[in-house]
Amino acid sequence: MVIIIEKDTKEKVIESIIKKLDQEGFDIHRSTGIDHTILGVIGNTNKLDIRDIKLMEGVGEAYRITAPYKLVSREFKSQNTTFKVRDVEIGGDETVIMAGPCSIESKEQIMTIAESVAKAGAKILRGGAFKPRSSPYSFQGLGEKGLEYMREAADKYNLAMITEVMDKDQIELVESYTDIIQVGARNMQNFSFIRALGKSSKPVFLKRGIAATIEEWLMSAEYILSGGNKNVIFCERGIRTFETYTRNTMDISAIPIIQKLSHLPIFADPSHGTGLRNKVIPMARAAVAAGANGLMIEVHNDPDKALSDGAQSLYLEQFADLMKQIRIIADVIGRKVA
Repeated sequence: MVIIIEKDTKEKVIESIIKKLDQEGFDIHRSTGIDHTILGVIGNTNKLDIRDIKLMEGVGEAYRITAPYKLVSREFKSQNTTFKVRDVEIGGDETVIMAGPCSIESKEQIMTIAESVAKAGAKILRGGAFKPRSSPYSFQGLGEKGLEYMREAADKYNLAMITEVMDKDQIELVESYTDIIQVGARNMQNFSFIRALGKSSKPVFLKRGIAATIEEWLMSAEYILSGGNKNVIFCERGIRTFETYTRNTMDISAIPIIQKLSHLPIFADPSHGTGLRNKVIPMARAAVAAGANGLMIEVHNDPDKALSDGAQSLYLEQFADLMKQIRIIADVIGRKVA
């Protein structure tokens, strides 16, 4: 249920409403907009008589949210969620670019890539220290040493940092280095894990599962928000279909759908979305044109020798060219790129 508080209602009146509902066993999530305060009432609200709620002092309107996801929905919060990661605004008018290698391989490698992508206009450095691989024999990442290299590179070139956490035991360690926690496609429905991220102080970058519906994806975000973490970013990274030519099928339509259903920002990852270097730039352009809040792009200084995902990683000069192209597209639709 959503309760809209009347404009200029005193704080003690709002607190009395929250206290009453809390005593009846409901979780209350408060959102403050420009003109109104909105209370999201989570729990079995069928036992509440909505007429009684509407008669409470300070209540302007109350209605039930029909979608199974509550806190994530536009019904709960009509305005877009925006938040800062260091000095980078997520969810605003700027299309924010995350770029870097799939895996951190060495200090020299991440330093070289960070310098290049920062110069081209990226705001966030991406890279994997712990790599979930389909084969147990593939490169699994450098672990904490990789996090150290990445943090040093990000700080040197004034970039924020995002990296993936693979299980609950890694959360505390990775939080001490990163600015954004990435949840990979394989973990989107690992509910005990994502519930734990609801208690994190770091924004969560939630990648779509390899065969997840949009509603399942929204429900995963609901787990995180219900735990108290309001800063979630969706990432469309392609889904598994019957098509085998590309690694995944990039669902560009998910971008405007998510933006209609939810107030949370959405990025696109055309690197995993296609798995093919020569398809990354066209799909990145399409995602920006569709209104994505940002892109995550895999970039490597020597993709042919990359220890993971070299085939979908752009060369440094290709990334610089992509940045020039998406600036033009963003300008046409009233957005901007650094």
